[in-house]
Amino acid sequence: MFTGIVTDQGRIAELEQRGDLRARIQTAYDTATIEIGASIACDGVCLTVVALGDDWFDMEISAETVSKTNLGDWSEGRVINLERALKVGDELGGHIVSGHVDGLATIVEMKDEGDSTRLTFDAPLELARYIAPKGSVALNGTSLTVNEVDGTRFGINIIPHTQKVTTWGAAKVGDKVNLEIDTLARYVARLQEMS
Repeated sequence: MFTGIVTDQGRIAELEQRGDLRARIQTAYDTATIEIGASIACDGVCLTVVALGDDWFDMEISAETVSKTNLGDWSEGRVINLERALKVGDELGGHIVSGHVDGLATIVEMKDEGDSTRLTFDAPLELARYIAPKGSVALNGTSLTVNEVDGTRFGINIIPHTQKVTTWGAAKVGDKVNLEIDTLARYVARLQEMS
């Protein structure tokens, strides 16, 4: 489990297609505190550490994961959002995030509002029903509050701090981002279907 509070921006150092895609990610994390088998959210996707070095870790990524996320667009040098798994007693500053991406949303509009940037996304129809004003979504692993919803489109604001400590400062129209809907919204919708 994660909170959607990004704690590092990693850089993809190597990509190798084996049976699965293998990625080496450079990080500022103290890798001596990471164990083989640990979960790290990489742009919001929960991946398992399979090897470690002084300033890097390796992940193996299945074809299924590549097909459901934007990881197929990764290239060497790309900067990604990282978050280590939640530990008992950690502050829950965002919302509960599983790292199981539901689909891709596309940035369709960006405009400055004061010091913040408002982004409008288009979500797949089957996921849009789970997105509600003042609800939460995880986009590329970042916990964000939804401002408004209009059909399959929804808007969020990115404050300057978030732009600085995540990859959102480099976002552009047309980007496809990993979307994880709020777990609570999923369960509420499921309960409504059953009643």
